[in-house]
Amino acid sequence: MCLALLDGRAWTAGELAKHAGVAPSTASAHLTQLVRGGILADEHQGRHRYLRIADATIAGLLEDIAAHVNVVDVPRSLKESVQANALSKARTCYDHLAGKLGVEIADAMTRRGLVTDSGFALTGPGVTWLGELGIDVEAIRGGRRPLVRPCLDWTERRFHLAGASGAAFCEHVLKRKWVQKVGSGRAVKVTATGAQAFHDLLGIDIAVTKTGG
Repeated sequence: MCLALLDGRAWTAGELAKHAGVAPSTASAHLTQLVRGGILADEHQGRHRYLRIADATIAGLLEDIAAHVNVVDVPRSLKESVQANALSKARTCYDHLAGKLGVEIADAMTRRGLVTDSGFALTGPGVTWLGELGIDVEAIRGGRRPLVRPCLDWTERRFHLAGASGAAFCEHVLKRKWVQKVGSGRAVKVTATGAQAFHDLLGIDIAVTKTGG
């Protein structure tokens, strides 16, 4: 249920129960404990109870935990296999990019000296690079979140870029339609425009998945 909530949306308790394949009463009991423990936050609208991850710090914690335990089920159908493959290629982790795409972006930024390879600190050229994309680093520097944070990817077992900069970059590529959401889950796909942009900006070569019409 927590991994499902990493899509950044608020889910009802019933939706989470169905997603996890457990009885509503079982889900409700666990969700209540997670809210009491500060992992989740909830709000009530009419008869519905909506739940979401408490904040970005908790989202990072959940992703880190997932990277250290076996949370991936063996796909039981072609549909589940396709969904699992899409998630491993590219997805959002709360509010930043993850999966193979996220790791490739982090690697390319490290190679180009935009972030350091010791702790993922944003370098001077990195600040300039983000500014050229239209991301105001100074505006996001003073918040509670670190400017840059390495997040251990639970499918790649390597680091992708999190923190305020990672969130701002994810928002940027979604707004520019370099990546697009796939269905209602966390999976995203790189568009033809995005593949060209990632190549020009970071030297990353990404195959664009073509879908039939």
